[in-house]
Amino acid sequence: MPRRNVPLMAGEYYHVYNRGHNRERIFLEPANYEFFLRRLRQYVTAKDAHVVAYVLMPNHYHLLVQAITDGLSGAMQRFGISYTKALNRRFGRVGSVFQGAFRATLVDSDEYLLHLSRYVHLNPLRARLVHCPEEWAFSSYREFVGLRSGTLPQADVVLRFFAPEMAKTSEVSKTSEVWHEARGQYRAFVEAYEAGDRAKIAHLLFDD
Repeated sequence: MPRRNVPLMAGEYYHVYNRGHNRERIFLEPANYEFFLRRLRQYVTAKDAHVVAYVLMPNHYHLLVQAITDGLSGAMQRFGISYTKALNRRFGRVGSVFQGAFRATLVDSDEYLLHLSRYVHLNPLRARLVHCPEEWAFSSYREFVGLRSGTLPQADVVLRFFAPEMAKTSEVSKTSEVWHEARGQYRAFVEAYEAGDRAKIAHLLFDD
């Protein structure tokens, strides 16, 4: 896998992703998914980035993040090393878990932000792991549509495009009718996905 050559700068949005070495699994038991998210909070979101949307798949992950410092690259590297060491200890294995360094692509428009969030949430459906995206526990989709109140994803970054009131102020309650309507519109946006939509963000993706 080629090395990432995009500098990660504070204030910008990025699609950050990696897969398992030789496409092998990076989550070997259900508890690994939760551990991954805990380490992500510890090493990355505590200081260097906001996670907007995410999905953890058996052999890869996708994160849509906003860098809040210029230290995101180093934080991701430390996070990857930490997860690898922990997984190797847990299963008595050695060597790489990931296929090289993580990759990151700049998300440079609102259109790409919207379509990428949908792509991320549809990964389990595309892989035929579930029949609908809310069935997959290891993504941020449930927060986006109001089925879970997790604090990791910053869903309002995307949902504000479906509710002008949210774009004007951060004081709109998550239990308000505005949020309810935005969530419903986002669900419809995800369910309206067509094959051609992937082409709009092809340059932001990698071959799963």
